[in-house]
Amino acid sequence: MKYTQSSGRSAVGPEAWFTGTAHIDGIRDPDEQSAVGCAHVRFAPGARTAWHTHPKGQTLYVTDGIGYVARRGGPAQEIRPGDVVYIEPDEEHWHGATIDRFMAHIAIQEADTQGQVVTWGEHVTDQDYAQQHGRSATTSN
Repeated sequence: MKYTQSSGRSAVGPEAWFTGTAHIDGIRDPDEQSAVGCAHVRFAPGARTAWHTHPKGQTLYVTDGIGYVARRGGPAQEIRPGDVVYIEPDEEHWHGATIDRFMAHIAIQEADTQGQVVTWGEHVTDQDYAQQHGRSATTSN
């Protein structure tokens, strides 16, 4: 058994990874014992990730609020507490809060043999975000 005491600190999500305000509480990083990484991510209304992929896929477990997840070329899917989303390996996608609600999820992903868990792409624009869910958006990076 390995016990890790909480630092009690949330990290602000880097601007390169997020549009809007997101906070990350790390749960575990991949290490020599396990390739699994996990974090609790909280999104302010309108906040979302940039487009990204995971070499071994990703599982999201929604813990609070209402949000969206979308893959490249597809419509956004609304997600709510208790929903589980599996994103296929190398599937380009984004996830975040609705324009008027907070959303939080646990993100679980596995590192590849090089230790890579994510590859970040460009930001989801306000226009693309609004088109994905059919409403106007005014959040900017």
